[in-house]
Amino acid sequence: MSRNLLRALAVGAAIVAPGFAAHAQNAAPAKNDYSDKANWLCWTGKPGDACAVDLTTTVVRANGSESIETFKADPKAPVDCFYVYPTVSNDPGITSDMIAGPEELAVVKAQLARFGSKCRIYAPLYRQFTLTALRANAAGKPMAGSADPAARAVGYNDVADAWSYYLAHENHGRGVVLIGHSQGSGVLTQLIAREIDGKPAQAKIISAILMGTRLPIDRGKDTGLFRTIPLCKAPSQTGCVIAYASFRDTIPPPANSLFGKAPGEGQVAACANPANLAGGRGDLHAYLGNSPAISGQAMPRTVWVKGKANPTTPFISAPGLLSAQCVEKNGFSYLEVHVNGVAADPRTDTIEGDVIGADGQPNASWGLHLIDAHLAMGNLVDIVGAQAKVWLAKTK
Repeated sequence: MSRNLLRALAVGAAIVAPGFAAHAQNAAPAKNDYSDKANWLCWTGKPGDACAVDLTTTVVRANGSESIETFKADPKAPVDCFYVYPTVSNDPGITSDMIAGPEELAVVKAQLARFGSKCRIYAPLYRQFTLTALRANAAGKPMAGSADPAARAVGYNDVADAWSYYLAHENHGRGVVLIGHSQGSGVLTQLIAREIDGKPAQAKIISAILMGTRLPIDRGKDTGLFRTIPLCKAPSQTGCVIAYASFRDTIPPPANSLFGKAPGEGQVAACANPANLAGGRGDLHAYLGNSPAISGQAMPRTVWVKGKANPTTPFISAPGLLSAQCVEKNGFSYLEVHVNGVAADPRTDTIEGDVIGADGQPNASWGLHLIDAHLAMGNLVDIVGAQAKVWLAKTK
């Protein structure tokens, strides 16, 4: 990908600020009927639930030994998760249709389905601003109407409608975790700011997990754009937000990166480390995809154990291989990821996850955006489980 294209994707998808889905009165499309489960990508228990998938994982240990970890969702989980997926649609128009393609199916398998062990899952389809339109903009040949605020408002309005339907008909007083990545995090950021922060719905929020974004907080504080929803500091804390964007420690964000830098003076990009919410370094419990990345780009395959055939399960977990800490460096605040590679061990000393440029090299400005969710999936699932117990105890 070219630098301009990556920048366009980052602006239009990953860093969706509250102004992205500007209110527009003209050319608004018909509303979706979210009482129809066909308009939901995932809905625990519905026929054709896209989150009812195989999450079998091969655990690859430092000594090269392997074991199989199975997964089972809990359809009777006592809390809910509401998820908004990132920019993945290759549909031909400015906004995507309401038909789940391979892109949407793949991303919920990687980013969402594993939370089904802790919560009932609700993930609406929505008419997101597409990769197709963003690529056209980056190439200097914007699609007709792509600059119209109405086109950019469609996705937010869909998610807001889905959220309203969920609250009115499915919530029934249950606690809910909000989960998003990239464009999804941007849409949820707007939803929280407009419909939840300081409003009655806030009482239902167990936490919000906003990955691959730059949520602004005031320097020296735990709040900012969200006035009454602070950063999470412990798994026992509820009503808080976990937000981060990840970079390798060997490839920090360059000056042109749009991740890790807050838009306003006196603010920093929020970073809450899922591996250690209290601060400092912690081990990442990653579930790395054993299939093509979200982007679909060609990437070299990791050899997990030298001299040994790769596992065939959908996911790989490598205990002790990855660690992370939140850092502030060179004006950026981000989750710094370290690969604990040991040359003498048979296990791999690296991982995939970079956006690869036209020159075949990692594009530093994107960091590990493609695997923001994969890197900390196990940590996040555990946090949601712990937070749910605390929230339930408080609300009895």
